[in-house]
Amino acid sequence: MHAPSLALNDMAVSLKHFLLIYDYAPDYLEKRAAHRAVHLELAQASAARDELQLGGAVPSDQPPFGLLLFKAESPDVVEAFARADPYVTQRVVTSWRVREWITVVGSGALTKV
Repeated sequence: MHAPSLALNDMAVSLKHFLLIYDYAPDYLEKRAAHRAVHLELAQASAARDELQLGGAVPSDQPPFGLLLFKAESPDVVEAFARADPYVTQRVVTSWRVREWITVVGSGALTKV
C-alpha cells in the first residue's frame, strides 16, 4: 500500500486525507450569517490550493456538525485552516477535531490496495 506523492524540490511528499469535524453551537444558523462570506472565502482559497476537497454541514444529526475533507501531507494544514476560520474564532463552532482518514476505494483514494 502506498499514498501518491508529489515531487517537491526532488523530495517526495506523501499525501493523506484528513477530516475536519466541526461541532456547531446550538444557535449556529443565527451565528453563521455574519461570518459565512469570510468562511467561504477561506474554504475556496484552500480548495484552489487543492487542500480542501469537499466540505459541508450534516444538519440532520443532533447536534448538527460540519465535515470537511482535506488532502495534505500532514494535519498541520487542516489545523491552520480551523484556527483561521471565523466559524471557530467567532464561536459558530464550539469544538473541532482532525482525524486522518485512510481512503482505499474510489478514484480519489490515496492508499492503493
